[in-house]
Amino acid sequence: MCEELMVRHGSPTLAGLKTGSLFTCPFGEEQVMQDCVRCWNHALAPKGLRVMPLRWQNGRALIYLYRPARLAKDLQRPEARALLAPRGYCCEAPARCLGRLMQRLRERTDFPHEIGLFLSYPPEDVQGFIQSPVCGFKCVGCWKVYGDAQAARQTFGRYRRCTEIYCARYAQGTTLERLAVAG
Repeated sequence: MCEELMVRHGSPTLAGLKTGSLFTCPFGEEQVMQDCVRCWNHALAPKGLRVMPLRWQNGRALIYLYRPARLAKDLQRPEARALLAPRGYCCEAPARCLGRLMQRLRERTDFPHEIGLFLSYPPEDVQGFIQSPVCGFKCVGCWKVYGDAQAARQTFGRYRRCTEIYCARYAQGTTLERLAVAG
């Protein structure tokens, strides 16, 4: 079931279209989740992907599927650094950024808004949401868009098509390892 959730929510990341994806997956025990994550990492690491549980709560894990090399590049962008530094992130070390994100997730009941930078959301849209989450956005798709609405709509379409194709292929028996594109 969790593998199916990964395909449904992480297809654009598996396909190399975006840096990272989040999904929540139920697990009976934390050890089962850790074993599952270890297996996923063993299978997906050769493709340049990593799976990390960001939070464990009430029998559910918040799973982050991502491309570490791409995350490092994303976090080096000046716009991303300007948003993350005041929130205690060290952008020179992506692993430390993920540690800080995990800490922020533990401290809060909602999602820290900067999480969008870990999911390939444009920094201008993340900044717009931080400043005005309720109004001022131009359109809504995978995220609220405050910047280039046309480009965002095209991206949403690519993500939707990718997800449809990947879900169909997975339903036909294509394995997770075969769906993952080397990056």
